[in-house]
Amino acid sequence: MAALNEIPFGCYYGGVDTTPLFVGLAGAYLRRTEDVELIRSLWPALTSAIGWVETDGDSNGDGLVDYKRGASTGLANQGWKDSEDSVFHADGRFPSGPIALVEVQGYAYAAYQAMAQMAERLGEAGAGRWLARAETLRRRVEDSFWLEREGFYGVAMDGEGELCTPHASNVGHLLFTGLPARTRSLRATERLLSRDFSCGWGVRTLAAGQARFNPMSYHNGSVWPHDTAICVAGMARYGERRGAARIMGDMLRVARAFGLRMPELLCGFHRRAGEPPIAYPVTCMPQAWAAASPFLMLQACLGLSLDARRREVRVVRPTLPRGVETLEVDDLDLGGATVRLVFQQLDGATVVSPGHGSDPHVSIVLER
Repeated sequence: MAALNEIPFGCYYGGVDTTPLFVGLAGAYLRRTEDVELIRSLWPALTSAIGWVETDGDSNGDGLVDYKRGASTGLANQGWKDSEDSVFHADGRFPSGPIALVEVQGYAYAAYQAMAQMAERLGEAGAGRWLARAETLRRRVEDSFWLEREGFYGVAMDGEGELCTPHASNVGHLLFTGLPARTRSLRATERLLSRDFSCGWGVRTLAAGQARFNPMSYHNGSVWPHDTAICVAGMARYGERRGAARIMGDMLRVARAFGLRMPELLCGFHRRAGEPPIAYPVTCMPQAWAAASPFLMLQACLGLSLDARRREVRVVRPTLPRGVETLEVDDLDLGGATVRLVFQQLDGATVVSPGHGSDPHVSIVLER
């Protein structure tokens, strides 16, 4: 039916971030499962994917992964914020292509690092080259996207080499990849936790006060649970636990308000006492990546990471959202071993202990 144009869901390559995310996911999967055979079977596809990131993904040779609409029927913007008005300059005008989104550079950075780690694990060549590519890209982003006076990163570089400087949640995705220097990450986190972004129902896609801000827009002031979760994980990566737990508490209120059917997005109005969150008129509910978002936020708040090869669970400064006194995490699979963790609030701190039935060969490391 798609081939006959009876339905509009034909094959369309309009996602600049899909390829580096595929590579990054493979690396994360290997660390989590130690499923070496699957990664080995995917290796030809992974090397092709990273080859695209290195070459075809950079259309103008400036060292950044970019996109440009190839036909009038295509998407003007090809990141996850794919509405035509989601990328703009501080004065509201739209940029010329090709456009290099800040978070996509983070995805590419993570993909290079993942390739290096997987190559070493599989005994394949290229690890050193991919690590060098990651470091080159990291310096390029730090030099080109950072806004020193504002303590934040620009959202995109346009085809004229001009930085789009509105403050957008895309920067939370950059934090998620671990690219920014720590001092800059702390300033960016402070901004994401500010009232302009954090409205009480999650993290807005665009900060209040920016050109084109509208809490009822699709990508310019609304709240997307998956976007909020990635921002939370990005903050937590650099040690911010209290803010992460606060925002997760906000998102739990959203979930309850929508009958535990987490919506694709909601309006970004400030939370007011006694008032529920305002649904976006045509949101999907539930929606897949929104439904997955609480798990990433929970992992971020607990400082939880798993390494199947080492048979190790690491918990760094866990923090439970307000009102959650006890949390049990059951049946965590770690390379065939099963782990159960119990988190409790005790004297103002969150403590963790192995639950009954946990595999004794798995190490649980707690850092404070």
